[in-house]
Amino acid sequence: MPRVKRGTSHVKKRRKLLQAVKGYKWGRKNLIKLAKTARTKAGAHAFVDRRKKKRTMRGLWQIKISSLVRENGLSYSRFIDALKKNNIILDRKVLADLAENNPKIFQAIVNKVK
Repeated sequence: MPRVKRGTSHVKKRRKLLQAVKGYKWGRKNLIKLAKTARTKAGAHAFVDRRKKKRTMRGLWQIKISSLVRENGLSYSRFIDALKKNNIILDRKVLADLAENNPKIFQAIVNKVK
């Protein structure tokens, strides 16, 4: 059986790894063993944080809505309840965008549900 030398593929694999960890601190950017674990952990954190981002954004939307609703003498929870009772189907993302960019339209929605 002929001998297989895998120098080129081995070098390619390491080069790809080091390219992925470019910009990391300390030995994680140039030591293979440390770079492997750094890349794995970075991938895991990225996976988790893509889900965390959704939670954070929802909280931010609630804060934006709440601040403008309180100026009109309502609480956030009563406002959301009133929207549901009046069959106004707008999600928090849209409401927060309206509150930030089109306060007059948001004001009209608040007046309608009051």
